Amino acid sequence: MSVTNTAVTPQVDGPCGDDDCGIRDVLDRLGDRWTVLVVVELAKGVRRFRELQRAIPGISQRMLTLTTKRLWRDGLVERIAYPTIPPQVEYRLTPMGRSLAATITGLADWSRAHKDEIATSRETWDTQHPGEVIT
Repeated sequence: MSVTNTAVTPQVDGPCGDDDCGIRDVLDRLGDRWTVLVVVELAKGVRRFRELQRAIPGISQRMLTLTTKRLWRDGLVERIAYPTIPPQVEYRLTPMGRSLAATITGLADWSRAHKDEIATSRETWDTQHPGEVIT
């Protein structure tokens, strides 16, 4: 498969595991780097596209567009387009998106609280396992 291939991997037909039906797809979306950052930012309130882009360092216009469209499709974000020139678009979390934001915010808080400990643990591991590369 080429590096530029962006096709979606087809879902395999067959019996579902216990909780596997649809859960992988949802977790893939929630585990996406940009999804988490967009949801955390929208938890602070309504944002226009450019406000979101400025608030999330490193996100490209294309990735923000894809991420907001996916969240909109999933029912986590509401998109409101105003018929102005130039067009103005606002994004806000839906009630389901707000319930997700509470969970993600807790995870973000945990990450901030433990980032130094994790960094120390990684340094210790790297010292004890020189030359072993984990990607």
